[in-house]
Amino acid sequence: MKRPILIHPDPRLKKAAPPVEDISDELRKLADDMLETMYDAPGIGLAAPQVGVSTRLITLDCVKEEGAAPRPLVMFNPRVIAASDERSTYEEGCLSIPDQYAEVERPAEVTVEWLDRDGTLQTEDFDGLWATCVQHEIDHLDGKLFIDYLKPLKRQMITRKMLKLKKERARAAG
Repeated sequence: MKRPILIHPDPRLKKAAPPVEDISDELRKLADDMLETMYDAPGIGLAAPQVGVSTRLITLDCVKEEGAAPRPLVMFNPRVIAASDERSTYEEGCLSIPDQYAEVERPAEVTVEWLDRDGTLQTEDFDGLWATCVQHEIDHLDGKLFIDYLKPLKRQMITRKMLKLKKERARAAG
């Protein structure tokens, strides 16, 4: 089931999410809903706080090549356990900040540890777009948005655009 995605500014996007204590069927259903929502958006990553659920769960799939098999990942309690000194810069966007993009510098490679749908501990090294995406989504779990990396003026400009978008959507719905 597709879920509505919160749009910045929303106080729920700025709160750190508590860890998942027990991977229940309800949380697995949330993960499935998030993947459906993410693919439909379309996006390459989605964090539970973006659909209004304060829990440490992210979904991602950075396979973009035409005809390549998708690789949906579901991560409970993901955390970066190692990061390269080498940095990379990507133009990031966010489903909670539609149609706004900015360059963000992050570690080029990260090692991430998480629990999969079955509660099994997984560890994997990510680079390129995958590294950027997983760090972006983990930031969401800590109440941090990609615009928090920007200079105040640029951040305020994007926030004003989002307030205007929310007003327009509310008028259209009402």
